[in-house]
Amino acid sequence: MAKDLSVVVNGIKFENPFVIASGPPGTNKATIKKAFNEGWGGVVVKTFSMDPSKVNNVAPRYGKLKSRINGEVIGFQNIELISDRPFEDWLKNLRELKEEYPNKVLIASIMEEYDKERWQKIVKLVQETGVDAFELNFSCPHGLPERKMGMAMGENPKIVKEVTEWVTEVATIPVWAKMTPNLTDITVPSQQAIDGGAHGIALINTILAVIGINLKTLRPMPTVKGYSIPGGYSGQACRPIALRHVMTLGRHLRAKNDSKTTISGMGGVEKAADAIEFILLGSDTVQACTGPMLQGFGMVKELISGLEAFMEEHDFNSVAEFKGKSLEYFTTHAHLAELKSGKFEKKEVAKDTDWSGEDISNQTANLTTE
Repeated sequence: MAKDLSVVVNGIKFENPFVIASGPPGTNKATIKKAFNEGWGGVVVKTFSMDPSKVNNVAPRYGKLKSRINGEVIGFQNIELISDRPFEDWLKNLRELKEEYPNKVLIASIMEEYDKERWQKIVKLVQETGVDAFELNFSCPHGLPERKMGMAMGENPKIVKEVTEWVTEVATIPVWAKMTPNLTDITVPSQQAIDGGAHGIALINTILAVIGINLKTLRPMPTVKGYSIPGGYSGQACRPIALRHVMTLGRHLRAKNDSKTTISGMGGVEKAADAIEFILLGSDTVQACTGPMLQGFGMVKELISGLEAFMEEHDFNSVAEFKGKSLEYFTTHAHLAELKSGKFEKKEVAKDTDWSGEDISNQTANLTTE
């Protein structure tokens, strides 16, 4: 029996919770149409601003971290900037897309300098195109920090609140704030965005990283004429970090009895099982960018079929029935010690003195959850 995969988020109905995250898969009308035609419930377009004149992308701008076992791509790094397309082209395309796909969710990712007039102007102009919501990019880890854009803004909770207030003062549609993971406590800037009027929090953006060094040339990757910069790390290897941030925010919202603020989770989503984990930790929607870049837009079909199979297995009739269901199973280490007290198996290491240098790999395996 077919399951209802639709979700209603901030009053917006998504036919399924799977959304293209801001980046190359949403970089122009052609890519966005392809995503919609393949079955994605929504698209967050590539971040744009009113002045793309200072956006100069380089090539190569991607790097891959591959498994030593089978060569599978487990990590992906980019040094890509926001959109270099003219602002007027974006306004035209957004209007056309909403006319052609009225039942698909189109979210505009915007970024501006630390200037109230500019933020409010871009909001007023973009929402006239009919887009369904805004995502405020407070989180791009590289590029344009000298203009206080992206992560340079998102690392400052006070500025996050202030800019969110500027936006929500004039926005007539829902506003999500996208958080950077490159900080200690995700709840601090998130709560400031909420206090500033944000309806939802999107997390996480990519992790600032160096993906590797070419040991033949001694040059960092990705290499542009022999040089590079730290970039945004994504892919399946970053999913545990993303899940931790989503879990932390999900528990924070529950502790505050905040049932209105929504979460759009992302980070290393490549299969349905990955997306389901985010929903179990409180995500209303799940975004993916690196996944479709590596697999193609058609990966959404496995996301949909896998979610349907999971719901059938557990007898869930809606996505809302299991949203956040795993949050209650996170506790304190003191509680874990109480649960485990006196219940170690013979093969498990109970005390530090029990570790054996000769058998350390097997002892490690006996302490590992598969």
